Amino acid sequence: MADDTLDLQECWNDAAPAIKAAVGDQDYSTWFSRLFFDSQDGNTLVLRTGTRLVLDSAQKNFSDIIISKVSEAAGMKIGLKMILKKSEAKQRQEEQKPAAQEAPSQVLPQKKEGRSRGIEMLNPSYTFESFVPGENSVFAYNACKAISENPGGNYNPCLIYGGVGLGKTHLLQAIGNHIIQNTKLRVQYITSENFVNEFINSVNSRTMQQFKNKYRRVHVLLIDDIQFLENKKETQAELFNTFNDLYDTGRQIVFTCDRPVSELKDISDRLRNRFERGLSIDIQPPEYETRLAILRHKCAEKNIVISDDILGYVAQNVQTNVRDLEACLIKLVAYGDLINKEITMEVAKELLKNSIKINIDRSTTSVSHIIKCVAEYYGISPYDIKGKSKKKSIATARQIAMYLARMQTDYSTTEIGLEFGGRDHTTIMYAIEKIKSQLLVSNSETQAIINQLMTILKAGNKQ
Repeated sequence: MADDTLDLQECWNDAAPAIKAAVGDQDYSTWFSRLFFDSQDGNTLVLRTGTRLVLDSAQKNFSDIIISKVSEAAGMKIGLKMILKKSEAKQRQEEQKPAAQEAPSQVLPQKKEGRSRGIEMLNPSYTFESFVPGENSVFAYNACKAISENPGGNYNPCLIYGGVGLGKTHLLQAIGNHIIQNTKLRVQYITSENFVNEFINSVNSRTMQQFKNKYRRVHVLLIDDIQFLENKKETQAELFNTFNDLYDTGRQIVFTCDRPVSELKDISDRLRNRFERGLSIDIQPPEYETRLAILRHKCAEKNIVISDDILGYVAQNVQTNVRDLEACLIKLVAYGDLINKEITMEVAKELLKNSIKINIDRSTTSVSHIIKCVAEYYGISPYDIKGKSKKKSIATARQIAMYLARMQTDYSTTEIGLEFGGRDHTTIMYAIEKIKSQLLVSNSETQAIINQLMTILKAGNKQ
């Protein structure tokens, strides 16, 4: 292909399937759906995005892949440049926003002890500065910061999900606090449980219009723990209409949930579709380094002096979530204040023996029992199932164990992934769906194996 006839836009489009195969469906959906052809400068491809977060991530993580795959499509080596540039349509949309942004805040007047938000109160200590991001949460942290700086922009709607005590509520309220402090936008934060209660009360008191006005006249709606909407069909219908009203007028919506939306039960398809429409981000349990950093941050924040050895002991043994870390720290601090004794390693171990035991016990619950039983059935070790071997017999055993863990426990796929060697929830979901598809085949061998394993599990539970 001659240089002067090289069409890099066509090459970019042709390379899309190869790029998707190289980065995976999740990364492609998250990042490349927000990366667009802008222009070409000779044989240099110029891509644009409207947000700094996507630009930084694409430059850091995907430049080599893009150059490689587009060069293959072009039949020659191409150059790459990425720029921060909003589309013309987006610029026109933002030019129409100032009037709405100058509207006086009617929902969240500041008070000494906090910020009023109807039933709820935004916690002023939940800020981005007080959040300690690690590898487990940096994506969610950066996305929430981007939302707070440009509500109604590229990440609308946004869903943050993960297990309890991992920082979802902290980040959600940090968005609200930042917007209140820096703009005149109206913000409404509420848990889904209280949203349901308010809806029921408005029906009973015949004040539905007042309820609708409260949530449809805000610029930013933050709803915590949407898993509580399961089985609440009328409330779901009202939230669906509220969602449409806000989304269609370019206003920001952020939700949190304790699991992926795909795992919610008794949620209408149309509302599930709305939840999944935008950016979905999971927060995993923090790694050791992040846990230690969190403990150090909490000590500095509260002017507490505890040795690094003790903090390291807590961080090493409390692996579940930030809430459990803080509970252990509070117990140590309370002992020091009330007993007026130095907190030594021996004292810390004695004080926290029950708390540490609880967290260790988590690894010996029914998920571990399932892994053990499946491993014995297949004549392999639990280590094999938790490991990375792709040998067919081991991979099959691993997928069956994942399926049984989801069917026989209350663990989310994120939590199950942690039990299976720290795997991503998407890996668990893939395994579950694969086993389900095999079970649809009449007289399948998989069904016979599942039945035998269920018998073994039930027998073990009775002992």
